[in-house]
Amino acid sequence: MPVNRAYPALLVVALLFSSCTDAGEPADDSGAADDTPALPDLSPTSSPEPPSTEPAGTAPPATVPDQADLAPNATVDRVVDGDTIVADINGTRERVRLLGIDTPESVAETRPDQCYGAEASDYLKALLPEGTDITLIRDEEARDQYDRLLAYVIRSDDQLFVNLDLIQRGYAGVLVYSPNDHYEALFTEAESAAIRGDIGLWGVCGGPDVPLE
Repeated sequence: MPVNRAYPALLVVALLFSSCTDAGEPADDSGAADDTPALPDLSPTSSPEPPSTEPAGTAPPATVPDQADLAPNATVDRVVDGDTIVADINGTRERVRLLGIDTPESVAETRPDQCYGAEASDYLKALLPEGTDITLIRDEEARDQYDRLLAYVIRSDDQLFVNLDLIQRGYAGVLVYSPNDHYEALFTEAESAAIRGDIGLWGVCGGPDVPLE
């Protein structure tokens, strides 16, 4: 059963970005919350149903359920690691944490590198090279405690649902913090399929959060 059926539509609203001049990438993850861009958000009235179980290795394309041709609202400046990017939004660079997923550590200064962290980072760099047009979609909360934008990321040229693709291919596990849980069932089913198939980190590392030896 394709993942783009029987799901509620996303509420795509007008994008109202604050114009800025001489914007630069922040030295760390801090920033002014008042400058949060008005990203499209999800319908508050419904949540998606979990997809039917698919045999390992037959995952459907990672597209946003019941969506087509979402207009880009940002471009990729650079990939930080497997679950964090820097995006250019109307001339302002914002650090963006991909919602609902967690990839092994590969660049954290205070934590050791983990098994499959470099692979996850390299894969996301291949998916989202500099200048790639993307759509950022928010859930309930706009930012995390580090003032990073929280978003689902859609690659514009083929509508690839990047968060879901990382889970399906075993580069990420599911990490959902309520109330940002709109796609929890979809992500959890994709993770279960990856685990059953020993895909990516599940086959190489035996699971997430495994330190490099």
